[in-house]
Amino acid sequence: MSRTLLFFLLCVLSFALAVRADDAPARRPNILFIMTDQQRWDCVGANGNALIKTPNLDRLAAGGANFSRAFVASPVCVPSRISFFTGRYAHSHRNRVNYTPLDGSEVLLQARLKEAGYRTASIGKLHYFPPTVEQAKSTGFDIVELHDGVPFTDRWSDYVKWREANDPQKQTYYRALAKDIAPGKNPFRAAIAAEYTDTAWVGQRSRHWLEELARGEQPFFIHASFWKPHSPYEVAAPYDSMYDGVEIPVPEHFTEEELKKLPEPLQKLVLREGGGLKINRERLEWMYRSYYGAISQVDHEIGLILDTLEATGQAANTIVIFSSDHGQQLMEHGVIDKNCFFEHSVRVPFMVRFPGRVKAARYDQMIETIDLLPTLFELIGLPEPVQFQGRSFAPLIADMGRPYTPHDAVFSENIIPEVITGPKLDLRFEKGKGVDGIRHPDAKMVRTDRWKYNYYPEGYSELYDLQNDPGEHTNLAGRPEFHNLEDEMRVRLLNWLIDSAETDQIAPRWLLP
Repeated sequence: MSRTLLFFLLCVLSFALAVRADDAPARRPNILFIMTDQQRWDCVGANGNALIKTPNLDRLAAGGANFSRAFVASPVCVPSRISFFTGRYAHSHRNRVNYTPLDGSEVLLQARLKEAGYRTASIGKLHYFPPTVEQAKSTGFDIVELHDGVPFTDRWSDYVKWREANDPQKQTYYRALAKDIAPGKNPFRAAIAAEYTDTAWVGQRSRHWLEELARGEQPFFIHASFWKPHSPYEVAAPYDSMYDGVEIPVPEHFTEEELKKLPEPLQKLVLREGGGLKINRERLEWMYRSYYGAISQVDHEIGLILDTLEATGQAANTIVIFSSDHGQQLMEHGVIDKNCFFEHSVRVPFMVRFPGRVKAARYDQMIETIDLLPTLFELIGLPEPVQFQGRSFAPLIADMGRPYTPHDAVFSENIIPEVITGPKLDLRFEKGKGVDGIRHPDAKMVRTDRWKYNYYPEGYSELYDLQNDPGEHTNLAGRPEFHNLEDEMRVRLLNWLIDSAETDQIAPRWLLP
């Protein structure tokens, strides 16, 4: 073969390879969804908290879209999480209470991504029921390492198995408190070492699967879900002492007089299991320090995950989302956990980073967590399923070639009898008496820029002027001068309930004989 012919063939081959590479479809963006449990919006440094140490969340916020007003569909775990993964409200997907089975006809985010060619993984708290790996995989996950963190689910926990194989203190319960705590020190110091906590385990296993999936040819979706900072308040050293001596502002003592001003369902919530009126101030301060410490430990693990993403070379082609399933009251309004519509329960941190596509900035527009799914689908170039009820905010944070219409109102809903009445799951509802004598009916919230209206059946309601009363201390419901406004807000709720359930046709074609 002559040199001329050889050179010609090499040129043709090079051109063919170049054309083939140019014509090859680009790999879709990866998705890394990092979730915490029960983290308030105001417990991130980048969101204005000068006391909390969250350097890695702060760098994530600085590099992407950081939303200051993101609201959950439900202020309780399972309904909120299913809303994230379906893009629909709880009354539509019907997972409205913890520990209830998911409707088998639901198609979740991971299944849609898997169908589009993604490898899918979930590490940590998922909170689907039944709480098994098999159930989780049936929803579309290829890889599942599960830890729901509730004692009766430990038999299915991969973290518990891992800890039994690795922790020299495996006989000590992972939520146990240390017994050698000196006076004046954090009474919530964990008995086990930080490296064996479920927080460290989620971080470690998430990094492992990130490295594994990044080597493959397919795009990946990883859901890295931390239990913390959910109560109880145990926190491992050195995070237990990270906030020693720090004066964290805590709510003033909630009085019986203030309690009586709340609607009866909220009174029941405050008084459950002994009630929030009995927590002394010193213990509450340590609860806050432990809550902050738990967030700082999670932040450390998030930093390692982000570093691993960089090391894989996939950071530029990965959408990173950070959020939480709901917030926590921490004795604001006398409520210790969540399950209500005050801002500390329904407002969560929410960040989206996608280098080169998402414009890094703070966004003050109101969004709902059900907006995440249509946003992701628009960013990765997949058609939006008709079942979604959320509104894509991709045009707000990226150049999508179309305008964005902001929400003029956001919604949430709540029905949580098993949480209020204790760990029993076989609860009986009696008309006029509620569940186990506790009346906590199906409640709904609508929030605009200025107003928040919460409606409870049987005549209870709340109306707050968020402009003049951001702490939601003065309930204006029932006052004659606000009668028309209450009517308007009720109409908004009714329209929401009517419209948001219309998610699909009843059949694909005419039902003719």
